[in-house]
Amino acid sequence: MPDFTAKDVQKLRRATGVGMMDAKKALVECGGDMDAAKGWLREKGLADVKKRAGRDANQGTVGYYVHQPSGYPTVGVLVELASETDFVARSDRFQKMARDLAMHVAAAQPRWVRIEDVPEEVVGKEKDLIAREARATGKPERVVEMIVTGRLRSYLKDHVLYEQEFIRTDQYEGKVGDMVTELAAAMGENIGVRRFSRIAVGEREL
Repeated sequence: MPDFTAKDVQKLRRATGVGMMDAKKALVECGGDMDAAKGWLREKGLADVKKRAGRDANQGTVGYYVHQPSGYPTVGVLVELASETDFVARSDRFQKMARDLAMHVAAAQPRWVRIEDVPEEVVGKEKDLIAREARATGKPERVVEMIVTGRLRSYLKDHVLYEQEFIRTDQYEGKVGDMVTELAAAMGENIGVRRFSRIAVGEREL
């Protein structure tokens, strides 16, 4: 006899968004422990995400956000969130993610989606600037290298979307990249931000 009921399966499905068979298998593997089953599904889902990373994601949606203080728009954002199928793209959870990402971009002002999108010349200039500033204070070379590594990590965290902490901590605590990965795991598809555009009245383009 299993250590869980059909209601437990439904409860796990609602909590994680997975299919019935996956929810049932998770409970079997974890002896009916609901929290353990959630963890099992998360680990399995994240592993599957890596396998799906190379699959085509030619569907999706465009999330948008317009900040309108006193009725006058000052910031507008478009975010393209890609998926493999139109079925997933039309789901409420996917659409909400696209809107949340647009809101995040409006507030956090990232410049790139992923670390690999940052041009090499930008990284090189930033590393050179940090090193020169550190050397100017008389730091030894080994310390300079540590300072460059630490400050460059902070720079990327400030300017790369996937490295930023999601601004709505009441909804999700963690990096934007992890949030997107967890959506991909739950939906069972290759999902990711393809591009975004942020326009603010009076601001110059970087």
